[in-house]
Amino acid sequence: MASFLFAATPAAGHVNPAHPLVRTLVDDGHRVRFTTGRALERGVERAGAEFVPFPAEIDHSVRPLNEFFPERARHDGVKQFLFDLEHVFIASIAAQVRHLQGLLEEPTDVLVADTALLSAPLVRELGGPPTATYGITVVTLLSVDTGPFGLGLRPTSGVLGRVRNRLLNAVVRKTMFAPTAGQLDAQRRAVGLPARKRTAVEVPAPDRFIQLSPAGFEYPRSDRPSWLRFVGHPAPLPPAEWVRPSWWDDVVAAERPVVVVTQGTVATDPSQLLRPSLAALADEDVLVVAVTGGADPSVLEPVPPNARVERYVPFDELFRHASAVVTNGGFGTVQLAIAHGVPLVAAGKTEDKVEVTARVAWSGVGVDLRTQTPSEAAIRSGVRKVLADPSFAAAARRLGEESDGAHAARRATDELLSLVAVRR
Repeated sequence: MASFLFAATPAAGHVNPAHPLVRTLVDDGHRVRFTTGRALERGVERAGAEFVPFPAEIDHSVRPLNEFFPERARHDGVKQFLFDLEHVFIASIAAQVRHLQGLLEEPTDVLVADTALLSAPLVRELGGPPTATYGITVVTLLSVDTGPFGLGLRPTSGVLGRVRNRLLNAVVRKTMFAPTAGQLDAQRRAVGLPARKRTAVEVPAPDRFIQLSPAGFEYPRSDRPSWLRFVGHPAPLPPAEWVRPSWWDDVVAAERPVVVVTQGTVATDPSQLLRPSLAALADEDVLVVAVTGGADPSVLEPVPPNARVERYVPFDELFRHASAVVTNGGFGTVQLAIAHGVPLVAAGKTEDKVEVTARVAWSGVGVDLRTQTPSEAAIRSGVRKVLADPSFAAAARRLGEESDGAHAARRATDELLSLVAVRR
């Protein structure tokens, strides 16, 4: 039996993707501890892990981020991403390192962290166990074949494309991400490590980088490192207590396309996508299912006759019946739609979403509206396009077969178990 310590940024989108990996390891008889925010405790324990809470001072799971950092609401796009990088991800590093070192006093074969938990590489550098990271968004590694993360640039090929990429990668390191070098070095010094003058886009190499998506969704990289492994997107665990809404038979028996609209659980202002989508599709011959991500469904009233609204519906259940998904580009939502062969209409610019939506268009699984606040006309046009053109659904099915969600968790845990031998 091996012992694993999972550690994740205290947010659902960082923790939930690891649940299938935890369940697979536990079912195989291994010990798994999982440390993250208290709001995620129930899901972690249901997956089978021993839950260990983050210290209160670095637990951002108990309230919305804008309540922890009121000034955050004044930013959007790249500026909000950089704000989060400094205040949410970097500022907590030293405290996370000390917390993890305390937990690692118990015998542990492998430390497993989400890619945004920037403390994990430091723990390894300080003599910790082999470390694996699991990718909960697009691959952010610098490459001669891609533009820098955060700009939403499509890849370009050939000599000129590489010149563009090298130039932009250098510019971004020296401008947009330049402050992160000092911020990271302050955290390094706080735990006794020397400064390295590296920015947040210069990712230290883990022992294994397990990307939870199919390779076909990601831009090709001729300089892809050997420690980066694509395993596909694991099928989520079955819901524990979900009660089907009264209108569920309308979805199951629908003779017209079912269009799902979601903004996830982070960027949830209903005026950005939910309300415009309901209005845009009110006169279309479709059944719309709008999922608020926790907000009271009354925020979307009056609801058109062809729409149904719910706080929460397990997407693994809902997407089985969907013909299209309108999303603000949450990585998990996009991957699950692909797993079910459902084409997408994507509209998102915050957090990592500008990169996710760009890949939706590049991979052919949907259209990118290239905005956070699409017009009703743009949404309607996007939905009509993916429903009328079978190439989008065909691309989604092709990537879904590559992702092979039923076996993705096993592929991921095989990678983790390969590191146990390194430790022993």
